[in-house]
Amino acid sequence: MPSLNDIRSTFLDFYVKNGHRQVHSSPLVPRNDPTLMFVNSGMVQFKNLFTGVETRDYTRATSSQKCVRAGGKHNDLDNVGYTARHHTFFEMLGNFSFGDYFKEEAIIYAWDLITKEFGIDKDRLLVTVYHTDDEAAAIWKRYAGLPDERIIRIPTDDNFWMMGPTGPCGPSSEIFYDHGPHIPGGPPGSPEEDGDRFIEIWNLVFMQFERFEDGTQRDLPNQSIDTGMGLERIGALLQGKHDNYDTDLMRSLIEASAHATSADPDGPGNVHHRVIADHLRSTSFLIADGVLPSNEGRGYVLRRIMRRAMRHAHLLGAQDPVMHRLVPALVQQMGQAFPELGRAQPMIEETLLSEETRFKQTLDRGLKMLDDELAQLPEGAELPGETAFKLYDTYGFPLDLTQDALREKGRGVNTESFTTAMDAQKAKARAAWSGSGEQADATIWFDIAERHGVTEFLGYETGEAEGQVLAIIRDGAPTEEAGTGDSVQVVTNQTPFYAEAGGQVGDTGSILTEDGLMHVTDTRKVAGVFIHFGEIEKGRMMRGKGAELRVDAERRAGIEANHSATHLLHEALRETLGDHVAQRGSLNAPDRLRFDFSHSKALSHDELMQVEREVNRFIRQNSAVETRIMTPDDARAIGAQALFGEKYGDEVRVVSMGEAETGKGPAGQTWSIELCGGTHVRRTGDIGLFTLTGDSASSAGVRRIEALTGAAAFDHLARQQQQLQRVAGALKTQPAEAFDRLRALQDERKSLAAEVSQLRRDLAMGGAGGEGNAAAPKQVNGIAFAAQVLTGVSGKDLPALIDAHKQKIGSGAVLMIADAGGKAAVAAGVTDDLTDRISAVDLVRAAVAELGGKGGGGRADMAQGGGADAARADAAIAAAEKLLEEN
Repeated sequence: MPSLNDIRSTFLDFYVKNGHRQVHSSPLVPRNDPTLMFVNSGMVQFKNLFTGVETRDYTRATSSQKCVRAGGKHNDLDNVGYTARHHTFFEMLGNFSFGDYFKEEAIIYAWDLITKEFGIDKDRLLVTVYHTDDEAAAIWKRYAGLPDERIIRIPTDDNFWMMGPTGPCGPSSEIFYDHGPHIPGGPPGSPEEDGDRFIEIWNLVFMQFERFEDGTQRDLPNQSIDTGMGLERIGALLQGKHDNYDTDLMRSLIEASAHATSADPDGPGNVHHRVIADHLRSTSFLIADGVLPSNEGRGYVLRRIMRRAMRHAHLLGAQDPVMHRLVPALVQQMGQAFPELGRAQPMIEETLLSEETRFKQTLDRGLKMLDDELAQLPEGAELPGETAFKLYDTYGFPLDLTQDALREKGRGVNTESFTTAMDAQKAKARAAWSGSGEQADATIWFDIAERHGVTEFLGYETGEAEGQVLAIIRDGAPTEEAGTGDSVQVVTNQTPFYAEAGGQVGDTGSILTEDGLMHVTDTRKVAGVFIHFGEIEKGRMMRGKGAELRVDAERRAGIEANHSATHLLHEALRETLGDHVAQRGSLNAPDRLRFDFSHSKALSHDELMQVEREVNRFIRQNSAVETRIMTPDDARAIGAQALFGEKYGDEVRVVSMGEAETGKGPAGQTWSIELCGGTHVRRTGDIGLFTLTGDSASSAGVRRIEALTGAAAFDHLARQQQQLQRVAGALKTQPAEAFDRLRALQDERKSLAAEVSQLRRDLAMGGAGGEGNAAAPKQVNGIAFAAQVLTGVSGKDLPALIDAHKQKIGSGAVLMIADAGGKAAVAAGVTDDLTDRISAVDLVRAAVAELGGKGGGGRADMAQGGGADAARADAAIAAAEKLLEEN
């Protein structure tokens, strides 16, 4: 009996032998189809090839695409576990032709594969074709030898595939297997077709036409093939089973669930095991592809699936978390075909454990509340919607989880009153927002959020994605379209653009539609709606159109490097300065980073070097940057630092980086753990280089560090090196010896300056011999008074000259005025025997008043001052003399 792994390999190998390129499954989050919550078919990743927007170096492809149907229009969640063929996760085997071969080759390949490679009895097979597709019917009859009664013509859209209301489309042909008359059901197209006797195993789509808005269609220039075969369905058939859950892969997961819960896999709880097995696959693959549980968008759908599985584990009697213990069994079964599963195994296990631990804390209380409410209702009555909403609002029970619990009791929920209660909460939230003092046009964004939901952010995983234009705002009002030169704000259903928050600046880039191009200059977020600000550069932007959103990748890379470096910087500051360091603000821009933190004094040179050295050490370590979703309390319990100014809800993103022997985290070996909603590098080595450029005071008790990373840091250091080379050249030495040479020159200059100063003093005192230019004292009111105007002497030289003159005259007063480029420095001295009669301070003030200055100060025996007009030195001396005459 072939395993599902064998069947997958046989399918892919068959088409590779027939000239097809084997293409790995795309991630479950679609990047090129904004209408999809998750990838739900093999053709999604090839959509642009079919439409001609994109070309690749192959025209034939084959793949095994992982798919999830648990949200939006493709939602099988309610049926999973209760039917034989419903899944949230499944694999779609497919072969594709992009303008290469068409109907005949596609039918021949399909028939040869299933009858020769898989060995399926051709007498058990029948096909459907679109009722006007005579070509396909003739090929089936000619090549497969099928009689007319086993080629069923279907006149409905079941056999006519369309990519959308307009665009590529064409008839399809489905292959069915007849399980025999002992199973109820009729052939496709019959009134009994919903039975299980005839099961579709393969759908061949012939993309033949292009449909236009007026309903007309014409032949495509490049006709293409898109097929889809569910691995689980063909696996059940080839393994002789009538239930997908009896295949080897699903059975192994069911038995793993039975072992973990100590519950019989085939006993009364077999439905619970089936749900767990299916949901284990979808949750694990979603987490591996970057989706994490949250209260919005794809994360909300993931959480619904996880909690549904966890409730079924609870019903099996599991007292402790179970789901994370089943991941190794899944990796063993599917890890070879999907290596991303093995790479993400630690993250998957940790996320499942964390989510189940949290959910178990509320599950018992929620189920008890549900039982209490049901006990008060008449037998068989519906649960009031208000009660279901309370379960949702208080305990985080999604409506479908409550419906699933009631299903086993034969009850339902009044969904109308549930919706009414939900709308009332939205109205209350809207009123609170309107009164919060935010910008006046916030109601516009709230209206968009109510009508379309919040924006799905894809930027953690990609910088490019497709979206749908939901709203265009011009001049403060919604509009259906805008044209070249218009400044607008555009909202899409999903976006890779990061909205300014937490110190990280908003992304820039472009939004391209089939009609125009918009240059995005900023991205912000209000009420969960991401707003792209910018100008339409050419063409027109119209609401409802599909759009390609491209973040400026180089700019984003710089922002991410600076943001991740900020986390390492924060921890390095705490290690160097102490645990009192806490963030007080930040800026993460494409060209620089700024970090404000609590600290009372400037950092020393050694401290700055230690911080810089530590950051670069963890950059060189090149460890992975990991992100987890946790409650704020759980995050703080493992040592995560909260960012200043951020508001946290019930759960947060926790970013970890760096490996340390003694650190934080569950294992105590993580260097930096912070609560952060921003985008980051994949590995610390992506930062490249870190260098500090400034340390200054930001406010009282807050310091500010400025730094550069990557190419900006390299350029900064290169400029510094260039300057050093120039300095060394001017000093006529090598850069390594420049400092010593400069110090020697400074010492030499200091010595020469002291020598010059002494010579000036000697000159002012009358030459080296003490005679000559010295001012001759004269008697004023019985006091010897020496006054002199000097040039080439600085103000700082005057006190020494005053002391020398006082010593020379023995008893008396001295006044000296230094002319420095038109401004005057003044000093006065009085010998100790005369300070009770006259003060040097009074002499200075009298002189300064004449020189255009104010004040002057010092002691009675020595004082100094200054004035703006040295040309009035004679008047200043005369004023001093007059003061002496009066005393």
